[in-house]
Amino acid sequence: MTIQIWDETIPGTRSNAGPVTLQAGPLSLKDVIRSRVQQEVSRYNESLPEMFQGLVQPEESEEILNGFRMKTRRPLDWEKQYQRACISFEKNGFLVVVNGLQVTELDDPLDVDRDSEVQFVKLVPLAGG
Repeated sequence: MTIQIWDETIPGTRSNAGPVTLQAGPLSLKDVIRSRVQQEVSRYNESLPEMFQGLVQPEESEEILNGFRMKTRRPLDWEKQYQRACISFEKNGFLVVVNGLQVTELDDPLDVDRDSEVQFVKLVPLAGG
C-alpha cells in the first residue's frame, strides 16, 4: 500500500514529503517511520546530491531551507537515520498526526489505508526561547 506523507512546521508551511510504500497488515508508527526513512535514504543514495531531504538531520550536515546540506557526499545508513528519527520523536522533535489524530507512542497501532492523511509536524524553536 502506498500513502502520501506531508511535512509541516509550526508556525510555517506544509510540503509534500512524497509517497511511502508500506507493508500490508497491522502497522505501528515505527513501521511508518521505518518505511519513510528507508525510502528517503534509498533515493538519496542513488545519486548522492548535495542536499538530503528527509525527516531527520544526518550526521555531518548542516540544516538549510528545505533540507540538510551534506558536508561530504556519502551514502547514508538508513538504520542510523531510523534510530535518529525514533529518538527525535521520543524527544518531541516532531509530532505525527494520522487522519486528524495525534499518535503519541511509537508502538501505537495505526488504522491507515491509501486515502489516509499522515502528517509529520516538525517543531521549530521560537527565537529567544
